[in-house]
Formats: sequence, C-alpha cells, structure tokens
Amino acid sequence: MNKKLVLHTLAKMGIIEIALMMMPTLISVYYREFASMRVFLFVILISAFINVPVLLFVKPDKSKNINARDGIAIAALGWILLSLYGAFPFYISGQIPRFTDALFESISGFTTTGASILSNVESLSRSMMFWRCLTHWIGGMGVLVLTVALLPSDKKSSGLQLMRAECPGPTVEKLVPKGKSSAMILYFIYGGLTIIMIIFLLAGGMPLYDSVCHAFGTAGTGGFNVKNAGLGFYNSAYIEGVVTVFMILFGVNFNIYYFLIMRKFIGIYKNTELKVYLGTIIASISLVIVNTMQYGIFDKFSKALRYASFQVGSIMTSTGYSTADFDSWPEFSKTLLICLMFIGACAGSTGGGFKVSRVIILCKTAKRSLRKALHPKSVNVVKSDDKALDLETVHNVSSYLIIYIVIFFISLIIISFNNFDFATSFSSVTACLNNIGPGISAVGPTCDYSALSDLSKYILSADMLLGRLECLPLLMLCAPSMWFKKLY
Repeated sequence: MNKKLVLHTLAKMGIIEIALMMMPTLISVYYREFASMRVFLFVILISAFINVPVLLFVKPDKSKNINARDGIAIAALGWILLSLYGAFPFYISGQIPRFTDALFESISGFTTTGASILSNVESLSRSMMFWRCLTHWIGGMGVLVLTVALLPSDKKSSGLQLMRAECPGPTVEKLVPKGKSSAMILYFIYGGLTIIMIIFLLAGGMPLYDSVCHAFGTAGTGGFNVKNAGLGFYNSAYIEGVVTVFMILFGVNFNIYYFLIMRKFIGIYKNTELKVYLGTIIASISLVIVNTMQYGIFDKFSKALRYASFQVGSIMTSTGYSTADFDSWPEFSKTLLICLMFIGACAGSTGGGFKVSRVIILCKTAKRSLRKALHPKSVNVVKSDDKALDLETVHNVSSYLIIYIVIFFISLIIISFNNFDFATSFSSVTACLNNIGPGISAVGPTCDYSALSDLSKYILSADMLLGRLECLPLLMLCAPSMWFKKLY
C-alpha cells in the first residue's frame, strides 16, 4: 500500500470538508448565531491544523497510481474521519451534549440514513440544522467523488479506483474516458436536480431556508427534517408531491440521466434495473392503497394515493421522510415497507438498500441454476440488458449477500440486549444497515433512537457506515493483508 498517497488523499478530503463547513459558518453569521459561528471556526481551524501540514509535507510517490487496495483504505478511513469531524460542531456547541449521540447523528447524516437521536429537532440553531442537512447532500453522491471532481489528480486511473471504492452498486464504470470528467458530470447532474427541486419547493410556498434543507435531504436520500412535525408541518399535497417525485428521481441510476442528456434513449429503454425499480414502486403503491383503504385507514382514494406514494417512495429510495405514522398501518403494508427497505434503490444512485440490480442478478442466477439442474449439458449465462455478465460479477453479488446477512444477524443479536421488542430490534438494524432511517415500533416514524444504549448506537453507527460503503471497505480495514505485504 502507498501509505503516503493514502494520507495525502485523506488530507484532501479534510480540506474539502473545511470548505463545505464554511457554508453553515456563513449561515450562522446571517442569523447572528455567533456562538455557533465560533464553534464552526474552531472546528475548521483544528481540521486545517491537522490536514494542511499533511498536504505540505507528506509527498506521495507520483509514479504510482491509486490501486484497489489504496482506494479501499481511503474510502473506509475517509468516511470515518469525515464523520468524526462532522460530529464536533454538534458536541462542542453543546447542542448535542453527549459525544456518542453527536457521532451517531453525524454518521447518520453523512451516510444519508436519517436516523436521529433528537426528539426536538427545532432546538438546534439554524446554522447547526443547516450543517446537519448539508451532511446528507455531501454524503449522497460521495465525498470521494467530490474530491475527484474538484481536486487535480496525477494519474488518470486514480479517480476511477476511488469512485469504485465508494459508489454503491455491483459495478462502477466511467461515463467518459477520464474519471475526473465522470465525477464532474455526476455532480453536475446531482447539483442540477437539487437546484430544480429547490425552485419547485419555493413555488409551493416553502421558505428558502426550509427548501434548501429539504432539497439536501431529498437529494442525498437522507431524510433529516427541520421541523419536529416533519413535512407534515406544511400540510401541503403539492410539497409532498414534489418531494415524492424527486425522491424517486434520486433513486435512479445517474447513468440514466447521462443517457438522457446525450439522447441515448435506447440505453434507457433497455435498462432492466430502471423498469424493475419503477415497476416495484408502482406495484407497492397500489398494494398499500388497497390494503389501507380495506382497513379504513384512508376513506378517500386521493388521500390513500397521496400517503402511500410518499411513503413507498421514501422507503424504497431509503430517504426516510414520513408524513404518516405507517407503524399504525395494517400488517401487510408494514411488512411490504420492510421488504422495500431491503431491496432499496438503483445502483449508482444516492439511495441505499441491497440495490435493485443485485436483486435482479440474484434472481437470474437462481433461474440459471434451476435450468442447469433440468438440463445439465446446456450453456446458460446470466445476462443484464442483453449483455452477458462475467462470473466475477455474479460471484461478487452472491458473496455480498452472504456478508450482508452475517452482519445483519450479528448486529441483531447485539441490539437485542436492549430488551426491546423484536420489531424494534429488527427494524432498527434493517433501517440503519440499509440507510433508511425510521423503523417501526420504538424507532418508528414518530420516535427516535435516543432510548437505545451506547453500545447499540455504536453498532448501528457501524451498520450505517457498512451499508453506505457496502461492507467491504470497512471489513478490509481489519485484514492484515491490507497493511502488510507479507504475513509470517
């Protein structure tokens, strides 16, 4: 491993966070929150004191590229350091007085989970609230992607290795020949959709500050609110409709938008993942509408459509916003929403979960196995969008499923020591590992995670990071082969 290169890139990430933290600092000046301003400036100075000397005095070997092992180390360590720095404003300001809670909130923000320990969100200052929502936008597309887009890279292949280590999904490919250009295109699309959403929210009468914060939460599919009552505070079908549409849009693979810009409509039409993603959402909304109206939860179709579409879109994309207490819905609807938590959004989106593309590959792999059992001599390959997938991709998806299940059940066993009911324990792990946010029962949409023990909060924090980085980067940190060339 090129340790100097890893340190140098981590320092670049620290500088990016310093630049981004200037935004809530300016917000604190605007709202005359000088106590918060001093906190942000203090954290900025501490971060600069740590990162600037590394950039100046740690010189990496420019003859070497960032390889896969370097990319994994940078992704894992970078997200841990990012979350630690992000927790300091909450903790030092005293607005979240316990460091465990501050770290949980920071990790939840950057991983776009949206699980919170705050029962009174409005107790935060406006600048601290802005920073909390901004962490969603930063983490949505990924800090390494932002680093590749903004800062110069010495090697053409370095950007792709970093993007592969951070971006969700079975595979990550470049949109254009250069990794830096791909990263810039992704952030252009990401930023453009965010601005368009802000405009739509403003048109619905939402204040500018609230519009920006909710656009950050939706773009990153995170779900932090600025009101204790959430989006229900505005009591607007228009605003809920805008958020619903954009949650679903940010759950789409961003390659689709690139194809749309380049007018490659055939690539969009043939995309199986997009069809399954939208089909699952439409089918789930229909089932929830029928089920909730059958049990008298909603008396009008329009009302059922409004709340069912919002909640299905929120859960499927792992955004975690809620406008209704779905914990009080019939068991079928709650079970369906739990299933959607596992499926998640598309690969290459800002959404969490297992990813639609992996579900498709697993189903096609199972189908191939059944055909092979019936016709042993036949040649069967797993295809995606009429292209044969290589065996390594198929094996990686199966391996990821095994790792995912093991982590899930280990976490569930540890969380059960809280002695909460099974629904709370199961849904809290499900919500955090899939970066959803709210679960059911004691961690439902009207509750928070403050009642959990410190051990549970650390386990769930680890789950959030594992879910966002898709397990392997963090697990590889524990492997001796990551750090040493030879083992004796």
